Amino acid sequence: MIQHDVTNPRPYSRIHLLSGTKGFARKWPQRGIALEPNAHTFLSDEEMEDLLKEYEHPITKEVGEKAKEVGGHGGMDFIMDYRLIYCLRNGLPLDQDVYDAAEWSSIIQLSQESVKNQSMSVKIPDFTRGAWKKLKTVTYYTK
Repeated sequence: MIQHDVTNPRPYSRIHLLSGTKGFARKWPQRGIALEPNAHTFLSDEEMEDLLKEYEHPITKEVGEKAKEVGGHGGMDFIMDYRLIYCLRNGLPLDQDVYDAAEWSSIIQLSQESVKNQSMSVKIPDFTRGAWKKLKTVTYYTK
């Protein structure tokens, strides 16, 4: 689901939800993680905190508390700016590029085409002309 709506009146939602064959995770409005083999029941608060601590991202470990103090949106604005500046200072590739921007920008027009044609699927153009197949995995560098 893709949704970007900043104009219609409605309760705030970040729609943080992952759902897959081995589990479920939701961040807001109520945090919860459910994993196989007991995926119909959320982990206890203690189990969830242990899991979140084990898989905490290196950037969050490094600047998470400072981000919560300084940045908006629970610190995420600070972390995103921090990551961008870190990549620029260290000559690292950015997490997003012009091809990502082109894809994201095309969604509105492609959605309109789909709706015009009774919700038929519309392919997102490959703006990279196949170069995405040569991309290396994203590595998150920290100090």
